Amino acid sequence: MTVAMNLNQNLNSSDVANEMDTEGCIECQMGSKLVLFITGHCHWMCDYCPLSETRREIDYMYANERRVDIGDWNAVIEEARAMNATGAGITGGDPVMARERVLEGIKILKKEFGDDFHLHMYTSIPFKSEWAIDFASAGLDEIRFHFLNLESEKYRETITACSKSGMLTGVELPCEPDKEKELMNLLEDLREMDVDFLNLNELEITVGNHDNMELRGFNLSTEITAGAAGSAELSVSMRDRVMAAQFGIPDPLDGIIREPYGFHLKFCTATYKDSGQLRRRFIRRGEHTIAPHETLTDDGTLIFGAVNCSPSEQSDWIDEITKETGLPSRFLYWDDKNSRIEMPLVVAEDIAETVESEVSMIEVTPTFERMELTVVILNSKE
Repeated sequence: MTVAMNLNQNLNSSDVANEMDTEGCIECQMGSKLVLFITGHCHWMCDYCPLSETRREIDYMYANERRVDIGDWNAVIEEARAMNATGAGITGGDPVMARERVLEGIKILKKEFGDDFHLHMYTSIPFKSEWAIDFASAGLDEIRFHFLNLESEKYRETITACSKSGMLTGVELPCEPDKEKELMNLLEDLREMDVDFLNLNELEITVGNHDNMELRGFNLSTEITAGAAGSAELSVSMRDRVMAAQFGIPDPLDGIIREPYGFHLKFCTATYKDSGQLRRRFIRRGEHTIAPHETLTDDGTLIFGAVNCSPSEQSDWIDEITKETGLPSRFLYWDDKNSRIEMPLVVAEDIAETVESEVSMIEVTPTFERMELTVVILNSKE
């Protein structure tokens, strides 16, 4: 009885699952993986695809949020260095539709950052078996297959080839709440395949798939998440089944004791992807690119103060601010694009009521484009 109780406690412990996560998952959770969007081309057979129209069928790449021209690997490397990346996840579209580009990128990134720079790739294409050697030889460490229509058999040969080539090989799927029977059956199908892991993502309802998800009758699970109702619950049931089999205890759902499945099941919620992985990646990039006048928030954004002025006046403004406040000039930055002098927020607050020009508090993302999230006027005359 004591053993069974301990195993049930383990079943509910996220720490147990995390011990077996793949290197790709671990680095994503740390926020240390560069997201390399290699192509917008795809077969577009998934009605739940979350991609926005701006990313579909495009003929350029993205390194994180930074748009990159095809073949501009220097920009990709620059973005990786800006966040002190420990690896990259290659995504799309479907990367296999730009296979030569993928192989080139893998070789360049491995040469630049070394063999320990971990690379994983997503695909839904059961490609030729001989291509597995090409990907492995180039340096791909991990590959994740997305089964179209949950049909596993047509991927068997490709998965076997990838596993034999030395790549960590697994499956990654969104958990569709109206496919419980098919997904539970998939667990049994995977017993007979050379897979190391199954990653389940909470199905997200986004701008890119909202109409299709509405047709299928899916609603948001709560007002604070993009997750579809029922997706998380089904994912947990599947994870618990696999873990119960691992520990040799009854399945919490039906009480049956099953043989171990032989692969690890990881469940990732929509909230964690947004508030966990993305936030950590922002914090990581912010820590490595922050300017002397900026402050990094707990949410991974950057805040600072600014005073608006014309280009012809900026030199005089900087001289006056340094004279009146004693602030070293390295804490003042002329933003030519927005015609403003950036400075520590505390300085902007101090001078706000003593100058005629508009003084603001600015909040931006630490991304390449530095998207403005918040602008608060500190000396509004209203």
